[in-house]
This record gives sequence, structure tokens and C-alpha cells, in this order.
Amino acid sequence: MNITSFAQRVFLSLCLFSAPTVWANQPAIPSAPQLAAKSYVLLDAASGKVLVENNGDQRLPPASLTKLMTAYIATLEIRKGKIGQQDMVPVSEHAWRTGGAASGGSTMFLPLNSQASVDDLLHGVIIQSGNDASIALAEYIAGSEDAFADMMNEAAARLGMSNSHFMNATGLPNPEHYSSAHDMAILARAIINEDQEHYAIYAQKEFLWNNIKQGNRNLLLWRDKTVDGLKTGHTDEAGYCLVASAVRDGARMITSVFGTVSESARAAETQKLLTYGFRFFETRSFYKKGQELAQAQVWKGASRQVKAGLANDLTLTLPKGQLDKLQAGMVINPQLTAPIAQGDVIGTVQVKLGEELVHSADLIALEAVEEGSFFRRLWDSISLFFFGLFN
Repeated sequence: MNITSFAQRVFLSLCLFSAPTVWANQPAIPSAPQLAAKSYVLLDAASGKVLVENNGDQRLPPASLTKLMTAYIATLEIRKGKIGQQDMVPVSEHAWRTGGAASGGSTMFLPLNSQASVDDLLHGVIIQSGNDASIALAEYIAGSEDAFADMMNEAAARLGMSNSHFMNATGLPNPEHYSSAHDMAILARAIINEDQEHYAIYAQKEFLWNNIKQGNRNLLLWRDKTVDGLKTGHTDEAGYCLVASAVRDGARMITSVFGTVSESARAAETQKLLTYGFRFFETRSFYKKGQELAQAQVWKGASRQVKAGLANDLTLTLPKGQLDKLQAGMVINPQLTAPIAQGDVIGTVQVKLGEELVHSADLIALEAVEEGSFFRRLWDSISLFFFGLFN
């Protein structure tokens, strides 16, 4: 096979692109807004790309944003079948005393030694920000709040939340309890992408339990019809915090804002980020994971070719007007030799904007290729010897 002509055919087969463009003539997008907050992040939900950040990885007290992780683990346990939504959960003295009205924090007003369903407690955590509901769920899932904190930290590590450490299920102050704006945006993306059914709870404006109605503290649910979540937080140490998400024209943005001065300020500052993101950026999914993009030549194999694709979706976020100007190509190892296991890296996909490399991803084998017969291996060994001499 002529390797050069094969590479050219692979390049032309990727239909992202138009003709090359001179990017020096492209207008720059306006600078991102400067927020009156300790730290903040704007993240595209589809690609996971951070579009704007200021002190995004700074470790700060997350206050009740912590309950995003509490709810995430609870819904994960529901999906695994470990707990049921209608399971009745006892309210311990620890949940009642630490998270009740007497503690001065947010509460669902659970009576001591009462019971509430997992579903009601989940609503109490997400909408009412109940500390008592959070502790009751934590104890039901893990046996104790300390054990639940271990589960929270394991989940944070799995999600790549490298600047987070949890000591409790509520976000009540603790010097070893911290997170970051970036980490909370990562968590919000997982909540949205992994479980749309339970994510719908975050859009609810109020919840009535035991004849007590409480409203969602996320003011943007009233001010912006495109906003459908997620969670507020506040302590004296943390300030006023908000993780929010909105969908416009099929695109979803996630914001994470830490340390504003008031409830109205956290909503206003968050709105600035959302407006900027939707106005100046766009996202497109080009290829799905597992989609066949090419067939690569295999030496010494039972098959002469192997299907090549991506391990993850190829989704990109760029300033508006640039997605249609991307160019992409594949570089495939010209000496792939059997055996090849499914998932083996056999090349790369490179996406460029002019001369700038904006994305690179591994090409993987979508199928296994076993070794060929003795004569196939012998013949290909001879062929590879001469191929090596002339290339």
C-alpha cells in the first residue's frame, strides 16, 4: 500500500473542514467579564472545555455547594439499586441536632426520630438545601457521615476533582473541607450528563414537605427561563456561591461562582458569565465514540485491516465562526503488527485552526486482530523489511 496516498484519503474523509483560512484577519472576541467574586469558571457542558476562569483551581470553602456531591452519590446509589427512592430513612439525633433549625443553617425541619423517604430527602437536599436531610441520607447510605465523606472523596477522585476534600455531607465549616470553582463545575457536568431524570429536580422552584413550603434559593430560576439548575451555598467564610447551568439553542453552559457578597450578587455575576458564553462561543459534536473513521493496514494479522475510531466523543468549543474553519487529519502507525487488542492506540486525530493544534485525540482499534498464519507472518516480515529500507 502507498502510505502517503492512504494518509491523504484519510485526511479528506474527515468532513469537518473547509478551505484553509488566514486567522490573522479574524476579529478577536471581547474580553471575558471581570466578576466581583473570589473565583469563577465558565465551562461548556458538552466538551468540558473551560472558557473563562479566574482562580478556578483555588481551594475554598464550598458551603452548601457540597450538597451537589451528596445528591450525586445518592442518585448514583439509586441507579445502582443500592437504595430505593421510596425507602424510609430514620432521622437520627445527629441529623436532627446538627442539621435542624436550632443549628441556624438551612433545614428541611425533620423531626427527631421521624422518617422520610429517600425521594423526599433528595428534594430536601437539592431544593431546600437541608442540612438535616443531607446527614440523614449520608447515614442511610454509608452508616455514618464520616463514612459517607469517604465515599464523597472517592467520587471526587474518580471525577478528577483534584482540589476538593470533603469532611461532611453539608458543607458546614471545617478547615479540611474545601473545593474549587473548577471542581464544582466538573461535578455539575457529571450530574447533568449522567442522570437527566434526577437532574430535573434542580429546576424545581419550591418543595412542600410536612406542610412546610420552602423556595429554591437559586434566583436565576425566576429571572432566566433557560436556567435549569443547580445549587447555591453560603456561609460567612465562603460568601455567597452559586453553581448554575442553562441551555440555549441546544447548547449548555455551566458556571461556578465562589465568594460574592450577597444573594443578588451571586445571581447577577453568574448571569454575566452565561451571557458571555452563549454570545461568543459555540460547540459542535463531530464524531461519536466507537464510530468507524478509517480502516488501518495490519501486518502479520489474520485480517489485513482494523477499524479505527475514537475512545470518546469528539466535541469542540470555539469562538463563534471558527468551527466551520477547522481542518483535521489522522496519523496512523504505518507498521501496525498483529496481535492487536480492541482499544489499543494505533494513531491520533489532530484538529487544527490554521497552524494551531486545537485538539488531539488517540485513535484506537475498534476490534481485535489475531495473529495470521505462519506464511502470512513470514511474508509480511519480508515485506516490512523492504518497507523499512525505503521509508
